[in-house]
Amino acid sequence: FTTKAIEWMGQRDKTKPFFLYLPYTSPHKPVIPMKRFRGQGGAGAYGEFMIETDWHVGRLLEFLDQQRLADNTLVIFTSDNGPETTWKQRAEKFSHQSNGQYREGKRSIYEGGHRVPFFVRWPAGIDEPGRSYDGPVCQTDLLATFAEMLGAKLPASAGEDSQSFFAALKKDASRARVPMIHHSSNGGFAIRKGNWKLVMETKRNRKRELYDLSADPGESNN
Repeated sequence: FTTKAIEWMGQRDKTKPFFLYLPYTSPHKPVIPMKRFRGQGGAGAYGEFMIETDWHVGRLLEFLDQQRLADNTLVIFTSDNGPETTWKQRAEKFSHQSNGQYREGKRSIYEGGHRVPFFVRWPAGIDEPGRSYDGPVCQTDLLATFAEMLGAKLPASAGEDSQSFFAALKKDASRARVPMIHHSSNGGFAIRKGNWKLVMETKRNRKRELYDLSADPGESNN
């Protein structure tokens, strides 16, 4: 995938902007790292697969550097969900917490299922690169952010749950995001507004749960 992406970028019409969407299959199952990465890291084959993924992303960034495209190319690296349930085995075998400080993992309504990496590189467009932004951002926000970047107005019926974070890229700006809705594989829902997260009741759990994520990111104190 990386090699084909680099070939495509190299053959593109260099007079026009380009868009590349590259959804890696790694580190999804089957976990089969290339031989050159085996034995690296301290979290088994999954950890080696993560090291390999990092290497592939590095190849893309290196290509942009070589082509002198890095300065004004927006690169976003993110993931679709929290760690697969194999995180429990890694925690036990390697003392490695793939979900970090967060509760549970993929498919869960808790933060371990929804917190994902989100890195943005755009030297020409980001004020003071190297900053971190602590406000809630959802991948649905990409649509409104791209639209604002391009000066395009979205119709009222498009991306109703998308809210631009362009101002946070341009300047370290505060942003009052509308409530964010989370969903789990068992049909549960949660509503997040600012630091507060309300986990709704389900058929199995008849009680609602409320967490202050600023003080309790691990969702241990209802």
